[in-house]
Amino acid sequence: MSRVFWVRHGPTHARSMVGWSDLPADLSDAAALDRLHAFLPPGAVVVSSDLSRAADTADAIARGRARLPHDADLREMHFGDWELKRFDEVEDQAHIRAFWEQPGDLRPPGGESWHEVTARVDRAVSRLIAAHPGHDIVAVAHFGVILTQLQQGLRIGAYEAFGHRIDNLSVTELTRAGDGWQVGRINHRP
Repeated sequence: MSRVFWVRHGPTHARSMVGWSDLPADLSDAAALDRLHAFLPPGAVVVSSDLSRAADTADAIARGRARLPHDADLREMHFGDWELKRFDEVEDQAHIRAFWEQPGDLRPPGGESWHEVTARVDRAVSRLIAAHPGHDIVAVAHFGVILTQLQQGLRIGAYEAFGHRIDNLSVTELTRAGDGWQVGRINHRP
C-alpha cells in the first residue's frame, strides 16, 4: 500500500492559464506552511515538479523529510499558445471552449491534451511507487496534475474532475491498494 499526499503549490496570483511558465509561488504565509508541514506524514519522501512554484513549496514543507529530485513529468499541463492568456484572450473561442468542455484528445496549439498530461503524470506516479514501495509520498504539483489522479481515484470523467476545487497549499490524499486507488481527503486545508 502506498499513500500519495498531493499538495498544490503556493499561489502565483496569476489570473491566466499558467502551465509551463516558471512563475514563483508566494510563500509568505508561514503559518499555512507550518500547518501543512505538521499535517503531512513525517517519514514521507517529498518530490515536486521542476517548476519553481512547486519546487520552492516542496522545499518549504519538507523540513527533515527525504527530498527527491524534481520530476519534470509532474509539471502542469502545457498550454502552448494559450500560455499566460485568460480564457477571453484566446482568439479561437470555439477551440478553447471545446478543450475545457470535452477534455480528452483536443490540445491547445503547441500544447498538450488532457490525455497526454494524464499519461505523463501516470508514468511519474508509477516510477515513484516502484522506487518507494510502501512509503508515503508527498508530491507537490499543480492543479491539473492533481486532477488527473483524482479523476482516476474517483473513476469519473475529466469534465467531472474539473468540477473539483484544488486550492493552493491544499492536500488531496490517494492510497494505492492492490490494482486501484482509494480517495481520502480532497482539497484539505490543514
